[in-house]
Amino acid sequence: MGLAIWARSFVFAISIGAGLGGLITPDRAAFAQSAFPDRTVRLIVPSPPGTMIDLLPRMLGEKLSARWGRPVIIENRSGAAHNIGADTVAKAEPDGHTLLVTPPAPIVLTQWLGPKSGTQGAGLVPVTVLATFPQILIVNPKVPAKTLAEWAAYAKAKPGRMSYGSPGTGTTAHLIQEELMRVLGINLVHVPYQGMGPAINDLVAGHIDTMFAAVGTALPHVEDGKVRPIALTHGPRLAEFPGVPVMSETLPVFSHVEWFAVVAPPRTPAATVTALSQAFSEALRSSDVQDRLRRALLMPIGNSPAEAATFVEGERERWRAIVEARTNQSK
Repeated sequence: MGLAIWARSFVFAISIGAGLGGLITPDRAAFAQSAFPDRTVRLIVPSPPGTMIDLLPRMLGEKLSARWGRPVIIENRSGAAHNIGADTVAKAEPDGHTLLVTPPAPIVLTQWLGPKSGTQGAGLVPVTVLATFPQILIVNPKVPAKTLAEWAAYAKAKPGRMSYGSPGTGTTAHLIQEELMRVLGINLVHVPYQGMGPAINDLVAGHIDTMFAAVGTALPHVEDGKVRPIALTHGPRLAEFPGVPVMSETLPVFSHVEWFAVVAPPRTPAATVTALSQAFSEALRSSDVQDRLRRALLMPIGNSPAEAATFVEGERERWRAIVEARTNQSK
């Protein structure tokens, strides 16, 4: 199946290392369960309910609660390009009972956007990378483009008139669109929203022309013919999007992998971070969770804190270079 091939390729492509190599063992499980946690665990989600990043911790919460014998609750703290949720966790007690389940922006990107953008998330402690996936460039059907070349030509023919949406200024969906514009030498009008849901709804309604979205989020709208797929941000191609190419096939310099991670407050003890990582990894290994993740076109990872930290640092440097190139071009 195309997704299975993609899943194997992704693990190597993003160099996360052993991926599930930090999985829990029975002896360590007993230690982790007896030592942690001793009360309710809060998973802070920096997006509104119903988004993909909101669904992921809800898939895992029941497994974690059963393992720990403690309640696991999901709290949505959305806004400010995910930084409200990140700031909440950054200020929480470093005891592992308050965690952030997050997309990349608040922990690897926001810090490069200036002092007013909020940088609390940069100090959060990586626990594990939960899953990875490509995004997909989609358009409203009124846009005549069917390929990336046609999309770029259409934008060039309408400088400053073609619009794109994002779940907020400073999110990865915003900045990868900006990077694509920089690479192609085009200019689109940014329309930020309070979350992915309102943005894609306006794309379907024809109020904006184009946007990047997670493949799992875009799929039902593509199947209904409400939006048209143009290209994936990372390969290989997916069986769920027949005929849709990967951007690097025609634009080798452009590639983007999206991901979700769990991070803890600064100064959380290493033993607690390890116990948390093991618990999340075990939950991700459950056959029902893996099935639901793959149906959502998410590739489960569940790596160790050290592997997650290495990956996050690499992503931080990648985004620094993208933001600097964008800033230099605008001077």
